[in-house]
Amino acid sequence: MTAAEISRIAGVTRATVSNWRRRHDDFPAPSAGTEASPLYDLSAVQAWLRGRGHTATASPTEELRTALRLLGPGSGVAARLFPLVAATSRRTQEELAELAALPDDQLIARAEKAAGGLPATVPEAEPVHYGPDDAGAVRALLGCVREAGAQAALDVLAERELDEGAASGVYQTPEDLARLMAQLLPAAVSRVLDPACGSGTLLAAAARQGARELFGQDSLPVQGQRTAVRLLIAAPEAETTIRVGDSLRADAFPDVTVDAVLCNPPFADRDWGHDELAYDPRWAYGVPPRFESELAWVQHALAHLEPGGHAVMLLPPALAFRSSGRRVRAELIRGGALRAVVSLPARAAYPLHIGLQIWMLQRPEPGGADRTTVLFVDGEGEQRDGATGTPSAIGTATAGAGSRGGSRSRRSGPSSSAASATTSSASAATFDWAGLSERVLGQWAAFTTAPDTYADEPGVARAVPVVDLLDDVVDVTPARHVRATAADIDPAALARRVHDLHDQLAEQVAALASASASGGWQPSGASAREWRTATVSDLARGGALTVLRAAPPGTRGSKGSAAPAVDRPVLTAQDVSTGNPPSGRAVDLHADAAQPVATGDVLVRAVAGSGSEPVMTRVADDRDAGALLGQHVHLLRPDPARLDPWFLAGFLGADDNIASASTGSTLVHVTPGRLRVPLLPLEKQRRYGEAFRRVYELRATVRRTADLAADTAASLTTGLTAGVLLPPGPPGSPDTSGAPDSRSV
Repeated sequence: MTAAEISRIAGVTRATVSNWRRRHDDFPAPSAGTEASPLYDLSAVQAWLRGRGHTATASPTEELRTALRLLGPGSGVAARLFPLVAATSRRTQEELAELAALPDDQLIARAEKAAGGLPATVPEAEPVHYGPDDAGAVRALLGCVREAGAQAALDVLAERELDEGAASGVYQTPEDLARLMAQLLPAAVSRVLDPACGSGTLLAAAARQGARELFGQDSLPVQGQRTAVRLLIAAPEAETTIRVGDSLRADAFPDVTVDAVLCNPPFADRDWGHDELAYDPRWAYGVPPRFESELAWVQHALAHLEPGGHAVMLLPPALAFRSSGRRVRAELIRGGALRAVVSLPARAAYPLHIGLQIWMLQRPEPGGADRTTVLFVDGEGEQRDGATGTPSAIGTATAGAGSRGGSRSRRSGPSSSAASATTSSASAATFDWAGLSERVLGQWAAFTTAPDTYADEPGVARAVPVVDLLDDVVDVTPARHVRATAADIDPAALARRVHDLHDQLAEQVAALASASASGGWQPSGASAREWRTATVSDLARGGALTVLRAAPPGTRGSKGSAAPAVDRPVLTAQDVSTGNPPSGRAVDLHADAAQPVATGDVLVRAVAGSGSEPVMTRVADDRDAGALLGQHVHLLRPDPARLDPWFLAGFLGADDNIASASTGSTLVHVTPGRLRVPLLPLEKQRRYGEAFRRVYELRATVRRTADLAADTAASLTTGLTAGVLLPPGPPGSPDTSGAPDSRSV
């Protein structure tokens, strides 16, 4: 392990580890690596830390990763622990604690017995046997299931297996996106297939929507086992069939037809079997081009549908316009199979820089009604313009490369599967999933209910006649079709809107001037002050504060837990950054995650991006009181007699503090117990707290002012270029009449 990993498990900074190496002769010597980048034996470091009374502050998932790493590569322990996750998910927290407290020999015997009843639905599973060396990993697994949930433990085991295998670029479908895709299916769907099931997120979402027969296939055994165990936890009542194999080359369900297909397939795969599958009967809409593997997955999905069945697929934006796929796209449209295309904002799923698309398809019914229109919804445009209603300009789809999600061994894209959970969980917290889902589901419901009378919403959604799509390009990019035109804009309404925006902007500029006024800031002296600090874990042990954490969806609570109040708002990580009141909903929150927020609580984002949302902390106010604590948010409840909330929030959110308490690079996961706070008297804390509050208000005011300025500029540009607003001029000038000027430019 590296010095950085030592600092992480010990809850100290890198500088502290360097001091230990210099000052303590008994500190473990490097066992590998180089002089500049030494590597240390994990067990020796842990023994040294225990001998000096250093308690671990790592999260339960990190503790499990550490225990697996201690056993070394090739141990196979992660795969052997899969069935134990399924068994322990049905135990209470008290039962798990009692089991973890047993001596090693009894723990191993009990664990082996519990894992022995693995159902046959788990593919390629072998009888489980644990040895004495596995005790630490088993104990860490129990702690992870108890504290973070069975799903979190399952993901850690899967990433370990994927890291040791040949696969790379394996990424989960975010929970919010999976929920949206499942909700796009008809309510009566019972049989659902995912031919590139990956982590099983989509099938679990389908089960929550009422599906009772679930079929999945993946080319990686670890992913197939992961999906099977996940469904045992999330959908124990469902009839599940999971297989391992390449869905395109070796379909495990050749004679199975289902009500619906949900799929997030790999894309940009040049080795999907083009030559050997050239005459495959699945290609009813044309042979997929060699470099259009996504069109092979689309037709594979349609081939498995009952007549009238629906497929919802997550696909790259380039598929909508690449010339090589034009003929197949045209046949999908002409045959009535393509029903709708929805563009998503960037960061909805990996790769984060690309706005992916959801394609909704339906297998035509013999003798069914002709489908004369295709629905387009520009969710990406909504993200660009915000919830302001400003008409979107013509968007440009971004062609991306790289592999993702499903059932083939990927050899491109990031190699670390550990990033998959980071990526997917972080992306879910970066924009308004509830608002996006409401827009998309509303437009889809209106279109499917009455496609012939569907009313377009300019700039958001439009039903385009099939004949207009079958041109030389057959481009089905939503932004191209839903952009607002001059005919869609009411000149008087836009003029009123611009006037209101100008008034709001003037008020906000005045507020910004007030917030940015000099407040008598003074230098601290000739050099920076040095702080005597304590970690949040230390403060919590001393009773100065309490750390609460929202549990991820699907975790199992203790007996007697009450169900969360679904009619209460949820405070999200984005709300922490923007300063907005709670905007989320209590969808899929477990009872243990229903932590009510109180005025004065300090909220810390659990996942941070690169810099687009720099605010990591804030103090809850009266608007937040009573809301539920959302995912990806830590809540620290300070004792007001010992800690000032704004003082705490200010120092916790400092860049260097967040960096030293985090793991990851582009996206970081924050371990709150490792954050450090200066030890100051309460009176001095309040002085600093008031300063931090003013800084926070300045930043929030700047953001609101910038948003209003951008909204005003966009509205003016749209109005002028669409010909519905005239530039200001003297009364009675020729331009104010709206008549064209006959003079040349």
